[in-house]
Amino acid sequence: MSATQPNDISLQNFKKPFHSSSKRIWIKQPLACFTANELDARGGIVIEGERIKEVLPLGQLPSLPVDEVVDASELVVLPGLINTHHHFYQTLTRAWGPVVSEPLFPWLKTLYPVWARLTPEALSLATQVAMAELLLSGCTTAADHHYLFPTGMEDAIDVQVDVVRQLGMRAMLTRGSMSLGENEGGLPPQHTVQNGDVILADSQRLIKQYHERGEGAQIQIALAPCSPFSVTREIMADSAILAQQEDVRLHTHLAETLDEEDFCLKTFGLRTVDYLDSVGWMTDRTWLAHGIHFNAEEIKRLGAAGVGICHCPVSNMRLASGICPTLDLSAAGAHIGLGVDGSASNDASNMMYEARQALYLQRLKYGAEKITPERVLGWATKGSAALLGRNDIGEITLGKQADLAFYKLDELRFSGSHDPIAALLLCGAEKAEHVMIGGQWRVKEGQIIGLDLPTLIEKHKACAKQLVAG
Repeated sequence: MSATQPNDISLQNFKKPFHSSSKRIWIKQPLACFTANELDARGGIVIEGERIKEVLPLGQLPSLPVDEVVDASELVVLPGLINTHHHFYQTLTRAWGPVVSEPLFPWLKTLYPVWARLTPEALSLATQVAMAELLLSGCTTAADHHYLFPTGMEDAIDVQVDVVRQLGMRAMLTRGSMSLGENEGGLPPQHTVQNGDVILADSQRLIKQYHERGEGAQIQIALAPCSPFSVTREIMADSAILAQQEDVRLHTHLAETLDEEDFCLKTFGLRTVDYLDSVGWMTDRTWLAHGIHFNAEEIKRLGAAGVGICHCPVSNMRLASGICPTLDLSAAGAHIGLGVDGSASNDASNMMYEARQALYLQRLKYGAEKITPERVLGWATKGSAALLGRNDIGEITLGKQADLAFYKLDELRFSGSHDPIAALLLCGAEKAEHVMIGGQWRVKEGQIIGLDLPTLIEKHKACAKQLVAG
């Protein structure tokens, strides 16, 4: 299936991603550079092909001649931001009136019938919009949790693969699932759930067909049963076994709301972490979305197992779910990353906006001194990379992939600011000036190269209206 064919007017003229090249580029003397480590990059960064070859301290020049010099004296440079939890399809139901002021369970129950009308073309448009918005914010890698496979949507992940390849971003596409319908006591309507054998067979197909291993991977696959209230215990356990056999990662929602905790106690006789343990998910290949409602003993167990937690501050505030105990989890040994969550509970796909909200929400819990801009940017880069099991992205250092985001501080909102790194969050940077992925420019001067954005918006808006109208 070539799902993006109906929409190829929007995506044009892209070079093949991450092609091999010996071209050397010097990002010269940036205004500021957050490396996500202790390196001094005030002299700049030298890129050769897909990788970072040199990180230059102040006053140092490249060791070899370069082919291109980028004057970065007015640019703040970050490692490309990494979004570790999203639902791309939800860009079609942003700010929808009936759920604007609903908490999670009624929010889901109202939206499930609308989402069940999803088509391949709608998913393609929604994925383009979500990824384009992320890219413009400085995001270079995104994890999407797609769990809707109604009739006609059996190839949903294939649809997303096409878009990822055309936009030139990196993606962890998780094969989500729902197998516990209303008839069995779950939340989803019966026509949105799948049989466990179908889920596992498609998961194996996707891993074999698309999962890339090793440094520089563009597309990876993970297994992601949706949540305790939408999948059976059997699909959770079988997914854990398959993930171990195929050496891929595991992802699910957990401990997002107190309603979920009550559901687990009533249905399984277990709290959420005990349930996770009972189905074989207490492993360092697991990362969880939200992770809010844990007690001290559960936090200790999660950290000891090396489970990762994706903090989604905007969604957690929008749905009034609670605040993730990030520092407690981190102290116990868990990795912390950031995610924008679905665009029907955010309702944006902007990683800089997400990082700013993480800074402020976590300060309410832990205080200003402990939650610094650098700590939060670390979650959005190196921390998020760890959640996805990647050590080739998320930092600016020798040998890492040349995934970089560049920001200008020339807008009115930045006038009078003094610390460029802090200003990105405190003054509210929302759009990158340039973005590079694997040594190739994907955004230049605030525009995605090769993307007809007005046409995409027009088609996406029409599709969103049609989906909601039924």
